[in-house]
Amino acid sequence: MTLAELNKLSKTALAAALQTCCGSTAWVENMVVRFPVSDVETLMDEAKTQWNSLAEADWREAFTHHPKIGGDVEVLRAKFASTSTWAEGEQASVKQASQETLEALAAGNTEYENKFGYIFIVCATGKSAEEMLALLQARLANKPEDEILIAAGEQDKITRIRLEKILAA
Repeated sequence: MTLAELNKLSKTALAAALQTCCGSTAWVENMVVRFPVSDVETLMDEAKTQWNSLAEADWREAFTHHPKIGGDVEVLRAKFASTSTWAEGEQASVKQASQETLEALAAGNTEYENKFGYIFIVCATGKSAEEMLALLQARLANKPEDEILIAAGEQDKITRIRLEKILAA
């Protein structure tokens, strides 16, 4: 979809498209009223500005729209055994994860969720299961007030990638 096509969507269709990029209701509502946008740079700037203007509760709402890393090791195995194709046509191979890594991810995510009250959020593009595990383990040492900002920054990256995917579709 081009930016011109995105600009022409009804408010309802635009909101639905934006919801696929970020699960915060407030962010979607704030973005819809900014359309039409003149160019992609403006779209990305507005997305970031609106995200950063939200309350922590809005960030946490967005986090609930992501699949949880952990719980079902077989689901994790399937996820990390595949190759991901990103909007720019680049392919990032994700290594086959060992059973030990998958179990550590599941356990680490449970520990993270118990400590911070939301699932582990990371921009996983191009990262192997082992890299994500290392990030998870490192971030477990963070203070809650620091970690929420890191998680929000990761969501911002994810939102940008998803906006790029919409425009590349």
